[in-house]
Amino acid sequence: MKKIRLLSTLLILIGLIAQSCQSKETQVTTEKTEVKLMLKVQKVAQIGDQEVFSYLLDNGNMQVEMSNYGGLISRIYVPDREGNLENIALTLDSVQQYLTTPNPFFGATAGRVANRIAGATFELNGQTYTLAANNGPNTLHGGLEGFNKKVWDAEPYSNDSIVGVKMSYVSPDGEEGFPGTLTTQLWMELTLDNTLQIRFESETDQTTLVNLTNHTYFNLGGMKRDVKDHIFQFNADYYTPVDDELIPTGEIKDVTGTPFDFREPKKLGDQIAANEGGFDHNMIMKLEQSPEMKHFVSVTHPESGRTMEMYSDNVGVQFYTGNFLEAFAGADGITYEKHWGFCLESQNWPDAIHHENFPSPVLNPGEKYTHQVAYRFGVQ
Repeated sequence: MKKIRLLSTLLILIGLIAQSCQSKETQVTTEKTEVKLMLKVQKVAQIGDQEVFSYLLDNGNMQVEMSNYGGLISRIYVPDREGNLENIALTLDSVQQYLTTPNPFFGATAGRVANRIAGATFELNGQTYTLAANNGPNTLHGGLEGFNKKVWDAEPYSNDSIVGVKMSYVSPDGEEGFPGTLTTQLWMELTLDNTLQIRFESETDQTTLVNLTNHTYFNLGGMKRDVKDHIFQFNADYYTPVDDELIPTGEIKDVTGTPFDFREPKKLGDQIAANEGGFDHNMIMKLEQSPEMKHFVSVTHPESGRTMEMYSDNVGVQFYTGNFLEAFAGADGITYEKHWGFCLESQNWPDAIHHENFPSPVLNPGEKYTHQVAYRFGVQ
């Protein structure tokens, strides 16, 4: 009974922390593993009547910093084989800077439809919807003010094995041109086994489109140079080719004999050179939706020993190698250049609304959109 009362008291305290304007800390100690789970909450900005917080999740071995602005992951501190803790996520110096500094979706939640929609328009149930063209003639990551620029309601939580933050956002009917009021919940949490878990759920009152993802840029080397020395392995037999505007052609292509064949470990720099400049493509992990969590990708940085394993229940992952980064003033005085980071964006296939042979992005009333992804970090 004492343990139950202690846990109940702790959960109440964590809820109060989210309402505080000062930096505070709560700590959970798990006796079995002798690992300390800690959660620090700090108010960092005010936007109208909305409060913006920074949350630092710590499992005693690694740390993840996130914010309710944009459902944002701002930093990930992971040890190398010598135990040196370094940030491995491209970011800005502070959460406040995200409010005013244009950036290429560093760490953000992208929605309500991640990736590209060709021609910034689509037809649904006989009606044509026009969106903002914010990527040439196309719509990218939800439009001019997608989920990455929204302040989410947030509630931190904890138990014996997890620290996390639950966030929610209600996108009104017509926002960025999309039909229906879409209610989304987002859970981001850190586990004792060094896994960053992300889960999305959405429901709508009208038929609409949904495709959510997290857009973290990783560099397992700790921001010392580009990521071309990383080793990648994908469990993907197919990919979707794109045109000059990075819109899928509708073809589903076998990776055999192409630079997209990462079924055996490959050095990224070699594959970038073979593909004439980099990747911004959907790697196919499943041909249809299913709840199965699948091991998508393994990444290794030989110099530091850091490793990352990606798992997801979705059908694809957008593999992006920072092709458009150039002289970007990032955090800690570091300038991010081309290929300075990579993204593994678990999601539905891009522009799926325009391709009948792609998994559908349509969500109807009474249905629930769900999506889970996990990034597990280690050393070798």
